Amino acid sequence: MAERMEHMSTLCYLKRDGQYLMLHRTVKKNDVNKDKWIGVGGHFELGESPEECICREVKEETGYTLTSFRYRGLVTFLSGNGVTEYMSLFTAEEFEGVPIDCDEGQLEWIPAERLWSLNLWEGDKIFFRLLDEERPFFSLKLVYDGKSRLTEAALDGRPLELFDVLDENGKPTGIVRERGVAHLDGSLHMTAHVWVVRESKEGGYDVLLQKRSRDKDSYPGCYDVSAAGHVRAPEGCLETAVRELSEELGISAAPAELQYVGERRCKISETFHGRPFLDYELSRVYVYAGQADISTLKLQDEEVEAVCWMALAQCERLVRENTKPHCIWPEELAMLRSFLGI
Repeated sequence: MAERMEHMSTLCYLKRDGQYLMLHRTVKKNDVNKDKWIGVGGHFELGESPEECICREVKEETGYTLTSFRYRGLVTFLSGNGVTEYMSLFTAEEFEGVPIDCDEGQLEWIPAERLWSLNLWEGDKIFFRLLDEERPFFSLKLVYDGKSRLTEAALDGRPLELFDVLDENGKPTGIVRERGVAHLDGSLHMTAHVWVVRESKEGGYDVLLQKRSRDKDSYPGCYDVSAAGHVRAPEGCLETAVRELSEELGISAAPAELQYVGERRCKISETFHGRPFLDYELSRVYVYAGQADISTLKLQDEEVEAVCWMALAQCERLVRENTKPHCIWPEELAMLRSFLGI
C-alpha cells in the first residue's frame, strides 16, 4: 500500500507597482516544483499559526518583513502520489527590509501581464485568477494525476470546468486548463453546438434559439444556438452535445439522434462584466430534429433565460442586420442551411 502523507503549508504573493515577486525554483534536484515559478512560503513549524508561518517564511526566503497582509484562501492539493497538502494562501502589498538571495531559486519581480507566460502549475493559474478578481475568502481543491496534469478542481465545494488545450491542428496537447483561465489566455479548446430544428408550415425550417442568462460570463442576454457547451476533459464532443441538450433544455436525446454538420473555428476578444474575455474555440456542430415542445422544455435557469422558434431565414436576417443582441456566427448558419439542403 502506498504511503499517504498530509502537510500544512503557506504561500504568499508579494505585490508592488503592478508586479509580483515570484520564485523560480531551480536549485533542489528532487523538488516537486522544479523549474516552476511560485510564490514564497513553506511548511508549518510545530505550534505555528498560518500567519506566523507566512511571516517567518517570507523573512527567511526574501529578507522582507511583512507589515500588512491578507489571508485569501485555503488550497487543498492532492498530488496523485498519496500526498495531500493544505495551503494557506496570502497576499501582501506592505513590507519592509533589504532583499536577500533565496537558497531555493531566483527571486524576480514579474509584471502582472507576464505571469501567464511563466511556467506555472495549472492550479496556480486558477488561484491567480481568483486573487485578481478580488474573490472573497475561498476554498480551492486541486487534484493532479501524480505528475503535472490537473484532473479535478473545485471552488467552495463546486466543481470547476476543465478543458483539454488543443494545438493549432485541433489535437490535444496534454494540458488541461480551467475554464476561466482558458478564457483569460485564449487557449484553443473544443465546444459542441446543437441546433434544434423543425420543418415549418411554409416548407422551410425553423430553428430553436435560446436567450442566454443575464448572469452568463459572456454574451449575457444574447440570442444563441439552441444548446452549446464546452467539451470537458476527458469528455467527447458528441457526449457533450447530448449532455448540453439535456442540461440546458431538458431534451433527452440518444447520440444517434444527433446529426453531425461540421466544424467551425472562431477567435474573439471582448470585455464582459468589466473583465477581458478571450475565446478561441473549435466547435463541432450538430442538428437535432426530434420532438421539442417549448411548453414542456425544462430550461436551466443559470444558463438559459428563454427560448423561441424562429424561421431560419429570419434568424439569418437577425444576424446579418443585428436587429437583436446575439452571439450567432453567420458561417454556422450557412453550414446549417447547406446541411438542410435549402
